[in-house]
Amino acid sequence: MIVKKMPILQGFPDSDTVKFLSNAELKLSEFSPIFYDIETTGLSRYSTFVYLIGAVRHEQNLWILTQWLAESPEEESLIIEEFTRYIQGATCTIQYNGNRFDQPYLEERCRRNGLPSPFGELPSIDLYQSLRSCQTLFKLSRMKQLDLENLFPSIHRIHCDGGQCIRLYRSYIKKEDPSALETVLGHNQEDLCGLGSVYTLLSYKFLYLGEYEPSAVRMHGQEELVITLALKHPVPVPVSCVTEEFYLTVNDSEAKLLLHLRDGKLRQYYPNYKDYEYLPGEDQAIPKSLSRYVDKSLRTAATPQTCYTWFCCDESFLNSRQKQMQYLTHSLPCLLKNLGK
Repeated sequence: MIVKKMPILQGFPDSDTVKFLSNAELKLSEFSPIFYDIETTGLSRYSTFVYLIGAVRHEQNLWILTQWLAESPEEESLIIEEFTRYIQGATCTIQYNGNRFDQPYLEERCRRNGLPSPFGELPSIDLYQSLRSCQTLFKLSRMKQLDLENLFPSIHRIHCDGGQCIRLYRSYIKKEDPSALETVLGHNQEDLCGLGSVYTLLSYKFLYLGEYEPSAVRMHGQEELVITLALKHPVPVPVSCVTEEFYLTVNDSEAKLLLHLRDGKLRQYYPNYKDYEYLPGEDQAIPKSLSRYVDKSLRTAATPQTCYTWFCCDESFLNSRQKQMQYLTHSLPCLLKNLGK
């Protein structure tokens, strides 16, 4: 078994940022996370084995990356035992698609090796699941970790992908090729460092959760409304999106939302669209408790895109932070979810 340990000196979020962003996912009184990633000889946890486990945790004011590599299939149990000892005392794990792959894979390999699961009831933050709702906001056709890393201009990988690592690992086992070993370990290190960068994208979740404050509101005639939002945490990379209904830009600690009005009126969206029916003739939705009194030919099932009513952007709205937040917390998540629909 090979064990490698090194500090991450740059490119990883500071511990305060990791703790702050975790509050959007988990509510923990104590916070001692473990980032981890595994390399396996295949996708099936029943017929392949894990040959490399890499993990990152905060030690003495530094993020320290540790790797355990099995030099033979028989050493799989050794690296799992080392990882199990390593995560004792952790308050959560952080991975990418780990709830569907990494954790079930390791738990099955533990069972096959007669070992207890390293996880128990340990909470996890799966960044794939947590960030999936942001896919259209990021304008991504896929949600692999590498796709999210490509949002960061500073990230440049130099090692091969995970599939090629399997061949290189087998080459190292047979020929003890040091360059193959370096590439395999380097790929895993890039996965872990990329995981830290991708983690900071959780700051965008606050847009969906209403974790911001309107700092300025202004109207341009009866056609446009611009709302400036002060974000609870800066975003790592700027994004923008545009539809016929709105234009959103997000940069650093500020977001600007430009909304197109209709004669000074704005759509108020509702997330529970299954409880509403849409009236095309009136261009608005009403609750099913009321729509039953409307002729069936005049109504249809509401969709996320048609579940709205209209209200006037008058002085009472422009001067009330409470009304602005009521509008934003209901409508902004719906607008973002409707992107690309």
